[in-house]
Amino acid sequence: MPMADLSDVSLNWHEDGSVDGPPVVLAGSLGTDLRLWDDLVARLPRTLRIIRYDMRGHGQSSVPDAPYAMGTLVRDAEQLLDHLNVRDCVFVGLSIGGMVAQGLAVKRLDLVRGIVLSNTAVKMGTTQMWHDRIDTVRAGGIEAIADAVMERWFAPKFRASDALPFWRDMLTGTPIEGYCGCCAAIAGTDFITPTSGLRLPCLGIAGDRDGASPPDLVRETIDLIPGARFYLIRGAGHLPCVEAPEAYAAVIEGFLKEIGHV
Repeated sequence: MPMADLSDVSLNWHEDGSVDGPPVVLAGSLGTDLRLWDDLVARLPRTLRIIRYDMRGHGQSSVPDAPYAMGTLVRDAEQLLDHLNVRDCVFVGLSIGGMVAQGLAVKRLDLVRGIVLSNTAVKMGTTQMWHDRIDTVRAGGIEAIADAVMERWFAPKFRASDALPFWRDMLTGTPIEGYCGCCAAIAGTDFITPTSGLRLPCLGIAGDRDGASPPDLVRETIDLIPGARFYLIRGAGHLPCVEAPEAYAAVIEGFLKEIGHV
């Protein structure tokens, strides 16, 4: 896969669809890589230019020393889109990727014409909670939190399926430095003031079985943006693009059509 060598990081990225199509950019959650989006990409129109990437410290991207700041993760996305000559994209961010989406929309409206905020919020958890998680991972590795994360990520039916080991392995295979670096970025982020000033098309998505970003938390964020709409996917947890890809793709494609992006 191609790498983008940016100021202080190399980001692994992948492109699908039409090189001349309207751009859609996908940014994933803590502890995942760009394979998170496989089922969504397969269901979106091939006329789109679909770009996804591994966040710093994740997947095949480089792993700078922790901690990271949210502003750094936003800058990574900004520099990647500049590197790829992307303008007026719809930026789809899930969990920490949704925080990046908010920050990027505030900073660079020339890059972003619409956002999808999936399973995310202006603030996620408490600062102490994230620092406790960093301490646990530093002491015992990601394996020490893996079962608890699977419970937050997926509904019971999915956790009982043969598909679960793939996602657990993806989580535990994340570099510890990258995982802890991104935990620190989330710990230091509260976007309530900048996000409440956004004025662009926005779709919010939540899963009713999400133990990491419950629906009410997502809805509170979406309500900050005038005209934004909210969609609840039933039976899905924190990664609805994995548990309910048909429903997830349909609501995103509907949003793209609504704003004239496809």
